[in-house]
Amino acid sequence: MRNAWHSQPRPRRSAQTSEVFSRIVKHFRIPLIAVVGGADCSPQEAAWAEEVGRLLARHGYGVVCGGRGGVMAAVCKGANQMGGVTVGLLPGEDASEANPWVQIVIPTGIGEARNALVARAGEGVIAIGGGYGTLSEIALALKWGKRVAGLGTWEIEGAYRAASPEDAVEYILER
Repeated sequence: MRNAWHSQPRPRRSAQTSEVFSRIVKHFRIPLIAVVGGADCSPQEAAWAEEVGRLLARHGYGVVCGGRGGVMAAVCKGANQMGGVTVGLLPGEDASEANPWVQIVIPTGIGEARNALVARAGEGVIAIGGGYGTLSEIALALKWGKRVAGLGTWEIEGAYRAASPEDAVEYILER
């Protein structure tokens, strides 16, 4: 005899990912700020990202990002230094792709489409450097009416051009 749940169609991976992510956030009840940027970054961008991570953690915010290298690793490292929570939404299905400072690893298996999840998951978005993937996250966040601050990234109408990590965090946390 089959269980009733076997007769139900299996939810699509993106629905599963969103459901799991929602449960994690509700469980911890920690507000998240999305920090986006390139998987490769300059030393200046890495320093900015680390400081953004430290500042967000100091203010009681968690970080959600793409979970891999570059800006994503640096922001997670900074948040960890201050005891903050870090969530990484990976594009692939292999959790081992996460940087060592991601505490909650969510392998989405949806490739670059995970950029939408990252942009949606944060109460606001801080963009540091980056390329077209970062541009997509900025655009989606603005479309959804979220605050966006940028450091050394795309200059787009509606996004605040921050002068420093402190300025970016202050802008995002303003209510």
